[in-house]
Amino acid sequence: MKDQAKNSYGAEQIKVLDGLEAVRKRPSMYIGNTASEGLHHLIYEVVDNSIDEALAGFCSTISIVIHEDNSVTVEDNGRGIPVDMHPTEQMSALELVMTTLHAGGKFDHSTYKVSGGLHGVGVSVVNALSVRTVAEVKRNGKIYRQSYEYGIRVSDLEVIGESSQTGTTIFFKPDPGIFAETTEFQYEIVKNRMRELAFLNKNIRITLKDERDGAEDDFYFDGGIVSYVEYLNRNRTCIHPAPILISGERDSVQVDICFQYFDGYSERLFSFVNNINTKEGGSHVAGFRAALTKCINRYASDDVVPKHLKEKMGGDDVREGLTCVISVRVPNPQFEGQTKTKLGNSEVKSIVESICNERLGAYLEQNPAVARGILSKAVEAARAREAARKARDLSRKKGSLSVLMAGKLAECQSKVPAERELFIVEGDSAGGSAKQGRDRSIQAILPLRGKIMNVEKARFDKILSSEEIKQLVASLGTGIGNEEFDLEKLRYHKIIIMTDADVDGAHIRTLLLTFFYRQMLPLIENGHVYIGQPPLYRLGKGKKEQYFLNDEALNTYLYSQASQLMRIQTDQGMMIAEADMVQVLRRLSAFDKVLLYLERLNIPEQLVLLLLEHDVHSARQFEERAFVEHLASQLSGRGVKVGALRSCPWRPACMECEVVMQGQGHMTTTLGPNIPLINEYRHALELYKSIRPYLTAVFTVTRTAAAGQETTLTADDWRRLIELVREETFKGSHLQRYKGLGEMNPEQLWDTTMNPANRTLIQVRIDDLEQTDDLFTTLMGDKVEPRRDFIQNHALEVADLDI
Repeated sequence: MKDQAKNSYGAEQIKVLDGLEAVRKRPSMYIGNTASEGLHHLIYEVVDNSIDEALAGFCSTISIVIHEDNSVTVEDNGRGIPVDMHPTEQMSALELVMTTLHAGGKFDHSTYKVSGGLHGVGVSVVNALSVRTVAEVKRNGKIYRQSYEYGIRVSDLEVIGESSQTGTTIFFKPDPGIFAETTEFQYEIVKNRMRELAFLNKNIRITLKDERDGAEDDFYFDGGIVSYVEYLNRNRTCIHPAPILISGERDSVQVDICFQYFDGYSERLFSFVNNINTKEGGSHVAGFRAALTKCINRYASDDVVPKHLKEKMGGDDVREGLTCVISVRVPNPQFEGQTKTKLGNSEVKSIVESICNERLGAYLEQNPAVARGILSKAVEAARAREAARKARDLSRKKGSLSVLMAGKLAECQSKVPAERELFIVEGDSAGGSAKQGRDRSIQAILPLRGKIMNVEKARFDKILSSEEIKQLVASLGTGIGNEEFDLEKLRYHKIIIMTDADVDGAHIRTLLLTFFYRQMLPLIENGHVYIGQPPLYRLGKGKKEQYFLNDEALNTYLYSQASQLMRIQTDQGMMIAEADMVQVLRRLSAFDKVLLYLERLNIPEQLVLLLLEHDVHSARQFEERAFVEHLASQLSGRGVKVGALRSCPWRPACMECEVVMQGQGHMTTTLGPNIPLINEYRHALELYKSIRPYLTAVFTVTRTAAAGQETTLTADDWRRLIELVREETFKGSHLQRYKGLGEMNPEQLWDTTMNPANRTLIQVRIDDLEQTDDLFTTLMGDKVEPRRDFIQNHALEVADLDI
């Protein structure tokens, strides 16, 4: 007999979640997820409310502060959330907004014409997912405050002062019980979003400050999206000097479009609806594209465009080399899907198209030089497309694009794309090992000879003339180009780039990623592209072999082995053994690596240790003259030459001084607020808290031999301790460092890099389209200066470089 209680389903089983309980029960329904993206979404929801005040004309400044404990304060100078009693809910309007879903002023278009956010959900969701929230409102000449915990009111609305200003300040600290993965805000992620909002809302000042390290940014762009396009094209050579701005309003829909052509071959279009990034486009993008194609074709004349191409200039041709930002404000936006990445309002298409036809047509007539430049670009694109089509047709007739003719492709036996894998391998040598070592049932191998074409600098017809690219396209089966690419025809659902761990291997990998990003973006967006991770080390002992991806993995293994063979004692009597030994040795190794990196940044170890001893953790500490003078005197006492204190040029409130370290030579460096801002220094600070007792200790290492005999060794300092442990653990072993895949025999390559049970793959993803696009342009584009700056800024981050 079935358990009746278990199978009963009546009214008592229907659970009603009161207030914000539903948000805490299912947070991902409201903020997407509880990982890093959802965490940062909390800031965006609060800031969106301030932006809505700005759009309504009542707010000009927004300030965001990330505090040292990863709590956040967002302040604006808007009207302030109402604090009077709500006529029907028997609570203040502030409490209603903070504790009730779908309560806000955005449903009434007399208050806000347009709004982003979650339409009355935002700040209450932030409140629900925070351990503590405090709302302060300046309004009616007074300052009001109310506190909440986990979305529940814990204090009455109180008056705490008087003010002639107006505005709202929201403080919140995310709940680590909800955001189990991380509660640490990433400054760069917040910075990129705030800069984007400042571009989209001209004449609004957004300040961002990170009290954890003193980083600050101030975003204000009176040019709005014109400044945005100029920023996007800052590393490119443009066809016409000034971006083209189109603005208009119809049926309460505001349209702002700005674009500029550059001498590249890709289209870069970013679209927004009520400040929300519509990554998948929608009706507003469709309207602009239709109008652009129509206007340019209408303006074209026989003396500029050859007759045989005039009717063939399509959308792809007129958008080649286009950088464009589309921002529309819609009173009642209808988004397709929960993620709000595609606008569905059909009426917006005709509005955008009509405004563009009218304004752009007039602009082209009034600016013939600019129009001719754009036309010439489009004509060249059409010619290239025609040449590419003919080359493709010819290739089909010859059969060279068939999979049977895909160069040196070693096909696999399976016919099911979902289980098939394609390894793109550098060179014939590695290709030979991969072919012999693979699982023939599901793994295909395509060796590439040399480096493929840099598609960032090549037009489509030139790309198709490359033999290596032809082989790659033929192997994948999807076709190439907007007209032909079909993801459904993809023959392998895992495309794995497998190159050597040297400079050439990294370059080939970057060239392949550039090709996939520019010509086959859906492969990356749908998670089909991976990077294989061959091991860096092989450790052999007798007949036993082990492989390690990097130094950290090797060290962890060595220290784990050491913990079984040895015990360590300090001269202060501290015993380090077993699991504690592994942790201590790993931290000391990491600390050593950080010190070496900082030394390369011209910050010597002696200076770093002094700052760590005095718990220097923020640039703000250098605002206290006495504190900086004390640090300088400590350095002088250690034999370091210290210059006079001066005001820091880039942070005037802070003090700094020049110091000269004496050793094998003289090293001049600066003691100032820049040091706590360095990520590696902050990492050193974290490590220092747990390893401090060991940095001045002398160690006795006792090793137990197989026969039970003990050997005692001494290490005078922590660095010698690491060396000693490694030397003792390495005894009887052979360590090989790989530079190329060809150094491995087929069995080794299979075991380490190709066997699904053992291998490590990195899936290629795009988290920020604008940043990704900018990086490819910087690294692979025509302009040398941005690439040189990038190399100079990041060169010191490379620890191991094989040339």
